[in-house]
Amino acid sequence: MPDKRSPTSSKPSDTGRPRSWLWASLMAGVASLVAACKSPPVPPEPGPGPGAAEQGPPSAASAPSGAATPRAYRADAAKHLYAHNAQRIYKGQLPPMLYAVGVLEVDIDRNGRVQRLSWMRAPKHAPEVIAEIERTVRSAAPYPVPARMGKVTYTDTWLWDKSGQFQLDTLTEGQR
Repeated sequence: MPDKRSPTSSKPSDTGRPRSWLWASLMAGVASLVAACKSPPVPPEPGPGPGAAEQGPPSAASAPSGAATPRAYRADAAKHLYAHNAQRIYKGQLPPMLYAVGVLEVDIDRNGRVQRLSWMRAPKHAPEVIAEIERTVRSAAPYPVPARMGKVTYTDTWLWDKSGQFQLDTLTEGQR
């Protein structure tokens, strides 16, 4: 009995349409471009003062992150933290002996808000540094929206000088 299938039916259909991952990547890129074209945010009014929540509502102040992995997002988060703390960044190579080194894991939700902080290696000899790092991370929110991942957990190492200035391992200039 002759085979009634068409000659192309035994092969996977190739109609010229892009693969699903390519289509998803294209859509994420378009969404990023649309988000980047929004008008700038209205400057916030003065806050209610001490004791109020440090993390405000999400805003369009941060450009969305195009990172596809937590490691790539870490660079975006580090740049964001540096931009919010320019006067506190240690310039140049750090001294050979640091006051504190801590490794902090940060969960960021789909709106760029900090959801959880978890110390993987806390500088327990310097509880004031632990508190200051946590305050610094929370006050820099909202972070760049992890557009390609939805939400992200990233880890960075904080290198803390006795002056109170710091560098993040992601953007460090090294040590002398």
